[in-house]
Amino acid sequence: MGSYNYYKMFGCFNRKFKISESEPPPDVREAFWRFTEGDSEMTPDQLLKFMVHHQREESCTAADVESIMNHVLHRRYHSDTRRNFTLEDFFYFLFQDDLNGPIFPKVHHDMTAPLHHYYIYTGHNSYLTGNQLSSDCSETPIVKALENGVRGIELDLWPNSAGDKVHVLHGRTLTTPVPLLKCLKSIKEHAFVKSPYPVIITLEDHLTPQLQAKVAQMAMSTFGDMLYCPESGILEEFPSPESLKHKVILSTKPPKEYLGASNITVENNSSPSPLPNEKESSDEDQEPEPDPDIDPGDKSEGDDEDTDSSNKKPEATEYKRLIAIHASNAKNKGLRQVLRVSHDRARRLSLSEQELERAASLYATDVVRFTQHHILRVFPKGARVNSSNFRPTIGWIHGAQMVAFNMQGYGKSLWMMQGMFRSNGGCGYLKKPDILMKQSSAGEALDPRLPWPVRKTLKVVVYMGDGWRLDFSHTHFDAFSPPDFYTKIYIWGVPADNAKGKTRIIEDDWAPYWDEEFKFPLRIPELALLRIEVREYDRSDKDDFGGQTSLLVSDLRPGFRAVPLYDKKGHKFKSVRLLLRFQFE
Repeated sequence: MGSYNYYKMFGCFNRKFKISESEPPPDVREAFWRFTEGDSEMTPDQLLKFMVHHQREESCTAADVESIMNHVLHRRYHSDTRRNFTLEDFFYFLFQDDLNGPIFPKVHHDMTAPLHHYYIYTGHNSYLTGNQLSSDCSETPIVKALENGVRGIELDLWPNSAGDKVHVLHGRTLTTPVPLLKCLKSIKEHAFVKSPYPVIITLEDHLTPQLQAKVAQMAMSTFGDMLYCPESGILEEFPSPESLKHKVILSTKPPKEYLGASNITVENNSSPSPLPNEKESSDEDQEPEPDPDIDPGDKSEGDDEDTDSSNKKPEATEYKRLIAIHASNAKNKGLRQVLRVSHDRARRLSLSEQELERAASLYATDVVRFTQHHILRVFPKGARVNSSNFRPTIGWIHGAQMVAFNMQGYGKSLWMMQGMFRSNGGCGYLKKPDILMKQSSAGEALDPRLPWPVRKTLKVVVYMGDGWRLDFSHTHFDAFSPPDFYTKIYIWGVPADNAKGKTRIIEDDWAPYWDEEFKFPLRIPELALLRIEVREYDRSDKDDFGGQTSLLVSDLRPGFRAVPLYDKKGHKFKSVRLLLRFQFE
């Protein structure tokens, strides 16, 4: 920034931007000389030793090394006639994120455990194109979410004004509806373009029994054999993602026997209702008011799902059969009560972000214990009318499998969600760590608030960055000088592990070189997320955004790694990346 004010004052001068080739950091040079034993070239055998001993890739083979060397030589020289790496070839390889990325690029988690053993990439109000009150409803954001690997899609079902068709929209708002059938067909066409693992459709149902029957017919005709329906009608235990490949699963509250058409609210979006307050329960899974002659206290939570069906509307029978994952919420029930574990059935519970925060502060181990047997879905509070999101780690550290997010915007919380689910090949399912699924000898589940001892230390060396000069115009950051980059680094996990650090500012350089080390002592490293953000310092205004990413600490690959950065909407930059080193002690 030293020359910024000068050239701002005398704008007629045209400063030439400094473009210099990045050079290997001293640590990279040292590793090259160590594994080549002082020679000027690295052989395939020496590269293999480097991969196994320095990068800790024990499964790396001679064939893998040959593939790496061929890729590098083709890219650098358009030839594979040379066999060995020079120092420059070696450095080039280390800075290629597709060849040397920070996480393993394919599915590698065990996918054979029951569904509730996994974090699931989940959307909230998946049909909305913008804000929660007046944006259009469309199948387009559903398609986009599926193409990005989202596995949980939420649809709000309402009757149209005539009461004879099913619309998808955010009820009691000015959002314009989209026909349910269009959403279902879009899900079928795009469900498995990114991942073969199951898509869970959570339904917020405000329908009459007759319209529920129409939904059942539409679902069966659209999905056919793709639709998963348990043979017994009730899941005693969730199947595994592996066994549910290419399946679509419906989840909602099964119809109540005493609900009639007179109890159902018909869609009316002519005027919005007042904004939801902080204490409001989610729209999801909310049911119409019960018959006043029925005492809602007669049935404990979940017991109403499978009572005698002698008074049931016949039209809803097939609809109920299609609901594979039975759902409930905390409406009109105490938090402690809804967190009771049921051992005779597998179910899903929905809590708002405020309800989760309260449960986590009062009953943390109860929440974790619940998720050891059932699925917990957490959704944004109704006051987030601009489609913002809450910090997802509060759900993850308590075992919540479905942290439901508004996917249409951007922000730090959504960046964390997107980064988390790039792990495990981007398949939308991440195996939860054993620490969340096991109980102590005394039968206690994990309490994330306890002062656990440090179990592992993550060392991160931020060497350098490059690629902005290719992905940005030369005047994007500063009109008269090269940018002044710095890197911010965060750990998000259990409260005791949360930490942050920042590099110094490198002035006037498109390829900043920091070479700074950060140490993060971790109590529960299995639940930690590493968030990285590059910013460009601006003395007179807000610092400019230069890229971001989030990485699951338990999936980090040790050694030198090329870390690609992403834009504000989560799209990967073509060239912008950092060279980092990860070490665990």
